[in-house]
Amino acid sequence: MGNGYCCSKSNYTFGLYFDNSNNSSCSLLPTPYSLLPILLIAICSLLFFSCSRKTDAHVIIAGSTSIQPYVELLAEEYALLYPDKNIDIQGGGSSAGITAAENGVADIGMSSRYLKRTEEDLWSIEIARDGLAMIIHPDNPVSDLTMEQVRDIYTSTINNWSQLGGKHARIHIIAREEGSGTRTAFEDMVMGNEYRITPRAIVQASNGAVRQLVAGDINSIGFISLGLVDHTVKALKLNGIAATRENVIDGSYSLFRPFLFVSRSIPPAGSAMEFIEFISSPEGRAIMINEGLVPR
Repeated sequence: MGNGYCCSKSNYTFGLYFDNSNNSSCSLLPTPYSLLPILLIAICSLLFFSCSRKTDAHVIIAGSTSIQPYVELLAEEYALLYPDKNIDIQGGGSSAGITAAENGVADIGMSSRYLKRTEEDLWSIEIARDGLAMIIHPDNPVSDLTMEQVRDIYTSTINNWSQLGGKHARIHIIAREEGSGTRTAFEDMVMGNEYRITPRAIVQASNGAVRQLVAGDINSIGFISLGLVDHTVKALKLNGIAATRENVIDGSYSLFRPFLFVSRSIPPAGSAMEFIEFISSPEGRAIMINEGLVPR
């Protein structure tokens, strides 16, 4: 019977085997652990390509909390069409979104303001404009206000329609709740940093609720997204300019803000650009219009 000897009993990498029965020379025989390096390389390769595919399909969008709910709706529809894509949407505010895009932390930053001069090296696209309409009851004879008059109404400096050419009746002020994107836009564009909406205002939780309340109260005034104005209410002119989609697009109607996507990639590529293209498609535009935005 031959005697065998393994020269590396503890590591079991490769074994040297001597067969004394036939004086065979030492042979190099593979053992189970000799395949370990090959297996590790194969596993790492699979993980690398898997992670690469996941990264390409994973888009991080961060920034304006005013744009966030609209983009979330768009992402939900996009996920139905492309279930293999993952759109991760985070808030933080416009400045935070721009910084995240600039640093590459986010693929796309969301901003509800135009870029500052120091930010203009970033790629940007205006996906929509958020127009706000001041609405009153259709039977109210007032048809035109200045921005200063709107501000005075919402601070209760003006509290009677007769001060604006209307009938002698107390103005019933309706506003959105704290934290809503529509209220934030109104405060930014009308009230500014110096003024606050009066606590007398009747607060509603949606644009639809504001519209319904104004439609049922001849002495009320409210503000809603322009796209949600219908025959039940009357949109006021501001400084003589009608609240229309056309006037928002050309910029003559001043009560609007831009909704921007920004990126340090010029332009964005891969899944990020595919999502932007979906937003610009007829399906994406229809969603934005339905939510009261003015697509670009």
